[in-house]
Amino acid sequence: MVANLEPAECKSMSDVRAEIDRLDAELIALFAERESYIKRAGEIKQVEKLPADIPVRVEAVIANARKLAEEQGLDGEFYAHVWRKLVEHSIAMEDRILED
Repeated sequence: MVANLEPAECKSMSDVRAEIDRLDAELIALFAERESYIKRAGEIKQVEKLPADIPVRVEAVIANARKLAEEQGLDGEFYAHVWRKLVEHSIAMEDRILED
């Protein structure tokens, strides 16, 4: 089990790598949880006859990601790009649900 070290507590690259691997696993688990909501959104959109791609919502999600990233001192433009790819993937998932 990983020790959950703070960055300053890491004494070696092995420690750093273990913490990055731990965080990556947590991120993937969060993405899996997010994807379950995307699947449900597709099901609801199917019933409500809504399109997968709702541009106003897409832009709001991306703007929120940019803002949250910047609040953490991160590069907002980079994370907006990452989120745009995430949203494109989500829309494609919803489209597959809507085709059923």
